[in-house]
Amino acid sequence: MITGSIRSQIDQIWNAFWSGGISNPLEVIEQITYLLFLKRLDDLHTLEENKAARLKRPLERRVFPKGKDKIGKDGGRSYEDLRWSRFKHFAPADMFEVVGQHAFPFLREGLAKNNGGEDSTYAHHMKDARFTIPTAALLAKVVDLLDQVPMEDRDTKGDVYEYMLGKIASAGQNGQFRTPRHIIRLMVELTAPKPDDVICDPACGTAGFLVAAGEYLREHNPNLLHDAKQRKHFHHGMFHGYDFDSTMLRIGSMNMLLHGVENPDITYRDSLAQEHSGEDEKYTLVLANPPFAGSLDYESTAKDLQQIVKTKKTELLFLALFLRLLKPGGRAAVIVPDGVLFGSSTAHKTLRKMLVEDQKLDAVVKLPSGVFKPYAGVSTAILLFTKTNSGGTDHVWFYDVQEDGLSLDDKRTPLLSDDKLGPVPATTLSAEEQAKNNLPDVLARWPKRNGDELKRPRTAQSFCVPRKDIADQGYDLSLNRYKEVVHEEIEHRKPKEILADLAKLEEEIQRGMKELERMLG
Repeated sequence: MITGSIRSQIDQIWNAFWSGGISNPLEVIEQITYLLFLKRLDDLHTLEENKAARLKRPLERRVFPKGKDKIGKDGGRSYEDLRWSRFKHFAPADMFEVVGQHAFPFLREGLAKNNGGEDSTYAHHMKDARFTIPTAALLAKVVDLLDQVPMEDRDTKGDVYEYMLGKIASAGQNGQFRTPRHIIRLMVELTAPKPDDVICDPACGTAGFLVAAGEYLREHNPNLLHDAKQRKHFHHGMFHGYDFDSTMLRIGSMNMLLHGVENPDITYRDSLAQEHSGEDEKYTLVLANPPFAGSLDYESTAKDLQQIVKTKKTELLFLALFLRLLKPGGRAAVIVPDGVLFGSSTAHKTLRKMLVEDQKLDAVVKLPSGVFKPYAGVSTAILLFTKTNSGGTDHVWFYDVQEDGLSLDDKRTPLLSDDKLGPVPATTLSAEEQAKNNLPDVLARWPKRNGDELKRPRTAQSFCVPRKDIADQGYDLSLNRYKEVVHEEIEHRKPKEILADLAKLEEEIQRGMKELERMLG
């Protein structure tokens, strides 16, 4: 967790942008991303210099080349001047010229030439980097403030960037890019990524799912990066994210970088429109909260998805895509709108039947409708399934999440202290606290879905439903279809008794009135 002082430093940076004339939160984070990337390049170059000095050898890998960049007068600026550690000491006007006219062209063109190896994914996303900070004074202020943020260790770097991304969401219109972090954590914990997994999010946005999966793996496998083969897989082969918004790709890439993943595969791809010939059956784990933007034209939808299910609805096409991307034995945790669970169209029913009969549908975790507020009030659920191509669904586990630890109105105020929030709270919850945060209970019951959970009645918060019952209901997967509500029995008195009591009361009132008259008379 980041401290209050770091939070206020970031707030200062944000306020500097706003008062300097950049009010679009996406543009703010984009400019910060570029500057952080320049800082990171300088750190990498310094590392190489230290290594060379220690081994008394020449530099193996130069991030910044020797000589000048040949831009502008006098043969250009020395590449040394493009380093963060150098230009941060320059006067504002000089710094503005170096960053805008030399460092950014280097990010766009020079970086790919000089740095094709380790950071190739980042170099690729920097090729259309634009410098939009309007004044030298604002740049000098932002560089100074960023330089003061302690970003030495990986955890702090990641948390700082996550906090900034939270500001994109809280600024309003861009909330669609952000799934609440505690819901992402829940989905990652439920799927328990393994060191040999190949993980994909086909609508990755800021790469929240991939970051959380990486953090889970580091936490549960302390020696993961000590093994050369596993380390190579973690940095170069494990994480894959697609998006068709280039700003999101840059932000997602930087998020992964600051969380210590060197070369993830974060690429431009319109997941629903492009053919997936090279991608099918490639991944062992899919984690996603895809956008549900309504309908697409048949013409603009990938033909291989239309073969799985003939539909224009994006939420169904994404489910078809997940099935296509997964290897047999691969698993998925994905968020779907409620309509997917009970929609009555042929496409809806076909897909649900496919999940239950041809694959292994493990669970439906119903989320409360306020989870995505204030951006959307939609009701959603997490679907957890395993691709088998040969069935295997004996029963489906349902859990009705009623509270996620935050108020379900537009404010989303925490109902408990920080150490009691999320699916893996730092402190054990009492029964009363568990009623305000159901997520730890979801995690605790999930491993028992083939044991104790089978015996729970359908009046409980979680229960199992046999495959036959689901088939009999036309493959309806909405929890309310199977949940039984207990109506409390109230014993009503017989009307005769009530009337007798009323007559008795009336008699007492009359007696009292007569007594009152006698006293007054």
